[in-house]
Amino acid sequence: MNKKLYRIREGAMIAGVCTGLAAYLNIDVGIVRIASVVIACTTGVGVIAYIAAALVLPEA
Repeated sequence: MNKKLYRIREGAMIAGVCTGLAAYLNIDVGIVRIASVVIACTTGVGVIAYIAAALVLPEA
């Protein structure tokens, strides 16, 4: 099976990165959103990573 990571705009709050990552990892999107907020607030790297993913990942 060849899984690919995409941004999914359906159900997205901002750019669909968390929704796409949750679908790729087969976990609940709420967990991914909480994890991304925690990473963004504690390190600041999460904001840069989110923006980069929003620009680089193709839309499904």
